[in-house]
Amino acid sequence: MSDLNALLEPGMLVRHPDQPDWGTGQVQSNIGNRITVNFQEVGKVVIDGSRIGLVPVIDP
Repeated sequence: MSDLNALLEPGMLVRHPDQPDWGTGQVQSNIGNRITVNFQEVGKVVIDGSRIGLVPVIDP
C-alpha cells in the first residue's frame, strides 16, 4: 500500500478510498508515511500512508 503512496507528489489529484464524499484532493506534501491532502469538501487532512492507500485521479 505504501509503495503506491510513495509515488504521490505535490500537485497530484487523489481520492480517499473510504471517504468518497470528501471529493477529489490535491496532494500538498508526502514525507515518509505522512501525506497531506487538501480535499474539496473537508479541507486539509493528514493521511497515514501506511494505513490508507490513496487512489490517484487520472481524469478529474
